[in-house]
Order: sequence, then structure tokens, then C-alpha cells
Amino acid sequence: MAFVHLHVHTEYSLLDGACRIKELPRVVREMGQTACAITDHGVMYGAVEFYKACKDAGVKPIIGCEVYVTPQGRSRLQKEHEFDSESRHLVLLCENETGYRNLSFLVSAAWTEGHYIRPRIDQALLREHHEGLIALSACLAGEIPRRLRNGEYEAAKAYAVEMGKLFGPDRFYLELQDHGIREQRTVNQGILRLHQETGLPMVCTNDAHYLRKEDAETHDVLLCIQTGKTLDDENRMRYEPRNFYLRSEAEMEALFGGYEGALENTVKIAEMCHKDFVFGKYHLPEFQLPEGYDSYSYLKKLCDEGYRERYGDDESHRGQLDYELDMIRRMGFTDYFLIVSDFVRYAKGVDIPVGPGRGSAAGSVVSYCLRITDVDPEKYDLYFERFLNPERVSMPDIDMDFADTRRDEVIDYVRRKYGADRVAQIVTFGTMAARAAVRDVGRVMGLSYADVDAIAKQIPQRDGNKSITLERALTLSKPLRDMCESDPGVARLIDTAKKLEGMPRNASTHAAGVVITKLPVVEYVPLSKNDDTVVCQYEKDTLEKLGLLKMDFLGLRNLTVLDDAVKMLQEERPDFRLEDIPENDPDTYAMLSAGKTSGVFQMESGGMTDLCTRLGPRSIEDITAIIALFRPGPMDSIPQFLESAKNPEKVRYDHPLLEPILSNTYGCIVYQEQVIKIFQELAGYSLGQADMVRRAMSKKHVEEIESEREAFLHGDKERNITGCVARGVPEKTAQIIYNKIYDFAEYAFNKAHAVSYAVLAYQTAWFKCHFPREYIAALLTSVLNNTDKIKVYIKECRDSGIPLLPPDINRSTDRFTVEADGIRFGLAAIKNIGRGFIQTVMREREEKGPFTSLHDFCRRMTGSDVNKRALENLIRSGAFDASGARRSQLLRVYETVLDAAANRQRQNLEGQMDFFSMAAEDGGTQAEEAPLPDIPEFTPQELLSMEKGATGLYLSGHPMDAYRDIVRRLQIPAVGSITQDLAQENGPSRFADGQQVTLAGVVASSKTKTTRNNSLMAYVTLEDETGSIEMLCFSRTLDTCGSYLREGEAITAKGRLSVRDEKAPQLMCDTAYPLANAEAGLPEPARGARPDRQEAGEVLFLKFPSLEHPSLRHMKLVFSMFPGTTPVKMRMADTRKIYVTRVLLHKALVQEARDTLGEENVVVR
Repeated sequence: MAFVHLHVHTEYSLLDGACRIKELPRVVREMGQTACAITDHGVMYGAVEFYKACKDAGVKPIIGCEVYVTPQGRSRLQKEHEFDSESRHLVLLCENETGYRNLSFLVSAAWTEGHYIRPRIDQALLREHHEGLIALSACLAGEIPRRLRNGEYEAAKAYAVEMGKLFGPDRFYLELQDHGIREQRTVNQGILRLHQETGLPMVCTNDAHYLRKEDAETHDVLLCIQTGKTLDDENRMRYEPRNFYLRSEAEMEALFGGYEGALENTVKIAEMCHKDFVFGKYHLPEFQLPEGYDSYSYLKKLCDEGYRERYGDDESHRGQLDYELDMIRRMGFTDYFLIVSDFVRYAKGVDIPVGPGRGSAAGSVVSYCLRITDVDPEKYDLYFERFLNPERVSMPDIDMDFADTRRDEVIDYVRRKYGADRVAQIVTFGTMAARAAVRDVGRVMGLSYADVDAIAKQIPQRDGNKSITLERALTLSKPLRDMCESDPGVARLIDTAKKLEGMPRNASTHAAGVVITKLPVVEYVPLSKNDDTVVCQYEKDTLEKLGLLKMDFLGLRNLTVLDDAVKMLQEERPDFRLEDIPENDPDTYAMLSAGKTSGVFQMESGGMTDLCTRLGPRSIEDITAIIALFRPGPMDSIPQFLESAKNPEKVRYDHPLLEPILSNTYGCIVYQEQVIKIFQELAGYSLGQADMVRRAMSKKHVEEIESEREAFLHGDKERNITGCVARGVPEKTAQIIYNKIYDFAEYAFNKAHAVSYAVLAYQTAWFKCHFPREYIAALLTSVLNNTDKIKVYIKECRDSGIPLLPPDINRSTDRFTVEADGIRFGLAAIKNIGRGFIQTVMREREEKGPFTSLHDFCRRMTGSDVNKRALENLIRSGAFDASGARRSQLLRVYETVLDAAANRQRQNLEGQMDFFSMAAEDGGTQAEEAPLPDIPEFTPQELLSMEKGATGLYLSGHPMDAYRDIVRRLQIPAVGSITQDLAQENGPSRFADGQQVTLAGVVASSKTKTTRNNSLMAYVTLEDETGSIEMLCFSRTLDTCGSYLREGEAITAKGRLSVRDEKAPQLMCDTAYPLANAEAGLPEPARGARPDRQEAGEVLFLKFPSLEHPSLRHMKLVFSMFPGTTPVKMRMADTRKIYVTRVLLHKALVQEARDTLGEENVVVR
């Protein structure tokens, strides 16, 4: 007797399955079973990974899927909730290659055509694509079990017979399961009867969702993460009884031994299934060639033409070009280069900015001649073998940067050229990293936020240049170990998190990855949909192993910035081109050395700025080194690098042969290319051999590295390696050099990538240095949707002495533009103003001249997308200030003016225009313009508040302007400097979680909430000119400082930083006092709010359900924040009694009351 599990859910049944693929085959093998299936819910994400893991463990893999099927008689295209909200389950297993292709097609169609709540197929699709598939009737959610549960035996029988005919003899099985669920016994009795009456075979499964019986608790936690519940929630999803694990053959025989063939058929099915994946065979799309050429001759023609354009009559690099072309031909990648060259040529032909290079492709002369890259590999000592190694045949990997606003145009071109069904994007998975797993599990276990936060923060962010694991964190973090040893609850939390750590949490779309195939993509891999994007269900590494052409189309904002800056400059200098930028401009390097790096590509983080000032870059090579060094790992060698750069006399080389290799980096090993060159020059390796050793070192393959040491020292005749000693390098010196390489190889950076980005960094720096108006205007346009970034660049604009001109309805375009007096604010940055409307405004101005007044604007723009909210925001932002009218006047009349314009247009359309109105039209617009009311303008503070409300920014100044001297004297850090430092990819350099800081800024918003213990807390947003940060203020702080936390107040706040992986940093506020009194160290007495912050009215009426209702307790706490004299009358709905208190009638208080009680229960009179 034998048994095979044919119904198994891995971690790719997202947040439902917990059979980890890495462990699954080993557990199967240990139970004495020889085969196993994968049947995840509606997806095939893990099929190839499962296949490889099984093959490595000596277990036969069976590829399958538990698909969702529409109810009988319903089409996958029908999507009505009443009939289609519940789909049926069906297990499909691949018998052969045909079955795999059909299953891929079915799963793909379920996502691309049938998705409604879940990805669904229907009977019509099954009839067309059932060949090569074996079907099982599935769990209680299957069509047949469902009908048997409902007492519809004849309907179940008819459906079973239909499915038996559809799939054919021995291809449809009635599935038996027994987890101790009462309904399963009913279903199993019905299945036995069906078998007896129809002859359809039976098979038993266990619908395994976790590996071992003891994993049930971990799986329970996983389900809670999926559903957002806690373990103590009685009304939650459960898998009970806890028997959904990989049962042994003996356990299955005890349950199903009495069912004819149920166990034997598991083995029979396993023996029928034979699906193997082929790795390393390439499926490149065919490039359409001009007549008279084959792929190689056409590639050579393009390269020869490019060589002449790049190098002219200099033939010294011809040999390298020929060598690379021959290598590309022999490795079979000519079409690959033609495909990339073609879409890059297209992009440049339609003026889509393309990056100078990315990754190791910049090391190829072929790429340079084809203009795929714009970095000369010969000039910067870059090596082709780092990109395409003849010692290790693998698909080239060319990633391309395009302007972020036009990247999709290139992908669309590729779709048009090769066919939309032959191009797809790629799935990627968000996984539960160490800290995230702890937070998820802690929430599920019902632990408090503060307790879980304290535990999670003991986990280091990274382990060198690798992601941290909980196992490693326990080794590195003594506080975490102490917590586990002293508290069983923490130990249980960490132990459970370790079991879930690394599991996929959600599927999303890879930011850049695109697959291009010869046949439709679905012929190779299954597809799914993320939002409206069709993606391959296999990750990028798997696609490469299957031989599919995968490349990254990345959108780079800085390319858009440069392009916009160039176009603005060309309005004054039509002949200017980006290529005209001189390479060694001393003013640009002086600017970088002075730390003026805001807005410079790759250089604007605090750490990079600091490194720039300490090094003082003098060349592209220096910028390249900065980019390569500022990462975890290499950062440790920065002090030595700086010391050698500042003091060249201190540079020492272990051997003279190292000097030409390391001189550009002051004697330090920084790049992978340097490691390769050392092996070549000192030990006689070929560049391909040297790159193989470098790879082994970077991956810490210890045995391979130690065996290679002997070859490095004394050579290897079989591989034609001479060795250091034979080339005159003393053995002791060679040992020292090898050890240094080994220590740093893991961190050495790809110079080809670094130099490509250094070129781009230099170009942005040059523009900022010499044409700051154009460059900063382009920067501002590029971050229109990021208010914090706009604040940073506006500050940069002002610090550079460039005036920021307010929005102007007659001068502003959709973007920030350059004028003689400064940079003009773009209308697209105003809230509720769409780009289509702006384009209409610009056309109207161009065709009929500038708008003379608000009346003129409304008259001419009526019929467009203009509405009262948009018009109000234009006024509030100052866009009509140049008309001479005050904002107070315009806000008083704008609704009337807009309504009158709309009525006039309606009358015109209805033919009601009379002789006099026509005369007025001919005579101008003055007659119809009502005079503006003679009222005073708002205060400067009120105008600032309006601008903030309309744009998210203060335009005509900033409330903090009056406090700059105080902030400087107190040495208070800018909010932006903290948030930017904490957001650095390589980790913060100045600030840290738990650090005590003092901040200064204006309260932008304040939102209160009642905690579980009925105390009050507030979420307060504090902002200055550089950015904003959320402050958490608890009751102790609110009791003493709550009256100062009103919107618009300038305050100084003290507290500690709280940094969480998935959230923006926060300040846990201890104290907050008026900034005006900060130097005195004493808070000023609580005072009333500014007039613009007070609600107009004499009495506040509130209606509460009862005296005991939580809303009353909450509002009493809110009242304590707003002491004042305005009466509040509180009526209890149950008793109709009225209670009275007094408050400051602040807008924030009234809004809080409306949010808490509902608009209808709050009245101000």
C-alpha cells in the first residue's frame, strides 16, 4: 500500500497555505512518500519553485491548481453578485506538457477574463482546455460536495457524470476528505453512492494547509493576519478540527482503507503525471530583419556604423568590438541586442529621455556603439566579461532607464511591435520580513502596540548588506534575547514569527520587469492581473531560468527633470544639447564640495552630502567612488578612502602591479572590476575566469574560495592560469592581497553601474550650478504630488536667492516655469485643478488674450471644467491677485459671478439673447461686471492659511519666517533633515529611533481620539519650511500643553523619535510650548485662537445619546484642550436633559464634535 498527497496548499495560497516549499519535499520524503502535488488556490505562483525543490529532494513533483469554477450554467463573463459571488472549487493536475499548457491557459483566463471576487473559469473553458488534465472534485466547496450537502443527490450525480464524460476515463475522480467535520461524512457517503452507481473512481486527499499537526497554531495566526482578526475573536475564520496537515500513509489508510481504490488511485494518478520544466533553453522573440541580412550581419552593420560615430578614425577599440560581437554570436544572443537596440532607438527617435546606462551593460563596447549606453567602457576601464561571461553562459541582463513620465510609451511600442499577447509585466511578492512578521503576529496575539513596538525595535534593520532574519537577530541583539528569556509571551511571539517570516504576504507588479516572448506569453507561463496590469505568475528569476527574455524598463524622475530643464534652456539657447555639458567644470565640483547637493541625482541624502563635503570630488571618477562607497558594507572603508584621497603620500600598494588598478580609488578596492583586474594582472586569469571567482567570493562559497587560493598563488595548468608567484609576486604578498580581496569582494560594487549614474549625477549638478532657475523649476514640476519634496525645493529656491512667483491665471502654465523675475508657480499644484482645465485656460489665453478680471475669466471659461471649488482655490492661492482685486472681494462674489456667467451661457444656447445683450457683447464686458464690495483684505496670516489650504504650501511666506532667528539660536534641526535622514536607503546617519529631539514648527492639523482606557490622545502634524512630521501626544502631554496644540500655532516640541518600518517617522511628544517663548524656557499663558481659527457663533449645541455614552467622555476630554468662555449646551437624547459647560469655540473643536457625533447633532448659533 502507498499514498501520495494530491491536494496541498503552499505559501503561495497567500495567507492561507503554510506548507513551505523549501520544507515540503523533505517532510514528504521523511514520511516515505515519493511524490507530491501543489494545488494552490487559483494561482500557479509556486509551480517552478516547487518543481525544483522536489527534484532536489528526490520527490516526484505534480503540478496542479485548485481552480475556482462558476456555478453550473453561469459564464465567467457574467458578474452579478446575486448569482456569481460564490464560486466552486475544482482540483486540476497536469498529466503532461499539454495539460500544463491548458492549465496555464485556464488559470490565466480566470484572471484576465473571469475575475469576480476570485479568478474563475467556467464549463465552456474546461470543455476547450481539458486535455492532459486530471480533475478531482475538491473539498466541501466543490460543486459535487456542495450539492450533496444540500441533499441534491440527483443533481450531484448528473454533474459528476458530465464531468466524467468531459475529462474521459480515469481522468475525473470523486474526492474524499475527512477532517472530522460532520458535513464531510455526509458528502463521503454520497460520493460512495455516486461511485457505486456511476463507476467514477474515488481518491482520498487531506487538503493540506500546513506541514505538521503542531503547525496548526501557526496556520491559525496566518488566517488571522489574512482576515485582520485576533486569536481571541470568537467570530473568525478557523480550520477546525486541526487536521489539515500532511497526514501519513497509515493515517490516510485508517480513514479511507474501506473506500475502493481511494488510496491506490493517489499512486495511480501520480504515475500518470509527467511534467518537466526545461531550464536554460532560450525563447527569444524573433527580430524582424531588413531584407538581405541575418541577425549577426545586421548587428555587425549597426555596430560598425555606431563605432564610426563614437570613435571616428580611432581603430584602437576595434579589436574589443570584434571580440564582443563574436562572443555574442557564439552565445546566441544577437537577436537580444537587436531587440534592445531597436526600442532604445525608438525612444530616442521620439525624444524620450534615455539614461546613460545601468548595470553591467555599460561595460560593453557593443552596447556603446548601438547607443544602448552612453558611457565609454574603454575610457572607464569597464569589462565586457562582467556583463557577458563566456565562462558562464546566461542570458544578458540589460536594464534601461527612461524618463518616468514616458516610460510607458516605450512599453507600448514593444507591445505594438511584438504583439500585446507576447508582452507582459512580472509579478513580485511582498514578504513578511523579520520586523513586519513580529508586528503582524503581535497584533494577532492581542499585544499592545507599545509592547510589540518595543520588541520589534530590538531587531536590527539589516545584517551587513543582507536582510535580517529573526534567527540572526537573536544572535546579534542581546536585548531581544533577554526579552525572550525573561518573558514566555515574547518567546512565543518570536517563535511564531520565525515560522511565518519570509512568507509571501501579497502579490504586486514588479516596478520595471517586462517579458517579451516568441509565442503568446501564456504558452510559456500562467498570467494573472494586478489591478489592470497583466503579469506573469512567475517571478523574474524563474522566468530567466525558463529562458524567457526579461528586462527592466525603469522610470527615472531625474531624466524627466533634466529633459524639462534642457527644454526651458533651449527657449533662450536653441542650440543647447545635454551632450554639450563640459566634463570637468570646476564650479560644479566646488558646489558639490560645498555640500549644495539638494536636487542632485544620487547626492541629496544627508550622508551623501556629508561624504561630498569631506572628499571634495574633482572628477567623474570621484563621484563614481562616492556612489559605490555609500552603501552598507563599503561605508566601513570610507575613512581609509578619504584619508588616502586627502593625503596621496600615504597611499600604499601591496605590490607595484596594483598601482595602475587602484590609483583612481587612492589605493582602495572599491569596484568589482578592480577585483577582476587584480586576478588578471597578478595571477594570469582570463577576465571570464576572474569574474567567476569574484562571484564565488561575493556569495561566500567558502570551499570554492579556498580551493581558488592555490590557483591564485601557484596557478592551475588545466585552466591555463599562471599564478602570482610565477609572475613575480612574493607568496606572502599574494596571500595578503587574496585575503583583502576576499574580505571586500562581498561589498565591491559594479563600476559600470556606478559610473553611469555618476555621469547623470554630474549632469544634474552642472545644471543646478549654472542654470539653477531652469533646474529647480524642473525639479518642482517633477514632485507636484509630493508636498514635502516641494517644500524642500522651494526652500532651496529661496536659499539660492531665486524668487518663487505666485500662481497667476495669466502667466502660470500647468508646470513651474522660468520668468525673468524668478520661478512661476504651476497651476497643477493647486488642489482641484485638473490638467485638462489648465490646458483649456492656456489655449483661451493664447487665442483671445489675457483675462482682465474674475468676471472676464468666468464668462470666457463657462462651459469648461471650471467649478466653484476650483475657482475658489484659484482665488485662495493668489492666482487672481495680479488683477488688482483683493482676495477678500473675490471670495465674496465669485459664486454669484460664476452663476451669472453660467446663466448667460444657458440663455445664449436657448436663443434668448436680445438686442441689448448683443450690444453689450460687442462693446466689451465692463457693462455686465458688477462692482466689487469695498471690504478690507485678509491679514497676512489669513492669506498664508488660504494658500496652505489651496496648495498644501505657504506661498507668499511661511508662518515660521518670524521665528528663524530663534530656531537658529536654539540649533533646532529642520523637520525635513530628520525625515530625509531616516528615509535613507542605507540607514540614517544622524538620527535614530528613540532619540530625544527638539523640533519647531507650525501645527498644521490636530486630530484627537479616545484610547481604550478612556484617556485622550492627539495626532498632531507639525511642519516647518522643509517638511512635516506626525506627533503623538498622550493625555499627560495634553493635560499640560493641549491648549498650545491648535492649528496655526507656532510651537517647539520635545520628545523621542519613533521609527517603524512601514510608517513615516513620528515624534512621541513629551512637551510643547509656544515658540515665541522658547528661549525664555517658560510657556506663555493659554490664549484664544486667532480669529481665522475661531468658529463664528455664540453657543455650541451638541446632542448625545446618553450620559453614559463613550462620545460624551471623549468630548469632555476634547473640551479640556480648548478652555474658553463660549457656552456649550449638551442635550441627552434619552432623558432630554441639558448640561452646560464653556469652551473656546475653535474650528478644530467643532470639527471634532461633528466627526464624533455626526453633522446633524452639532449646531453653532
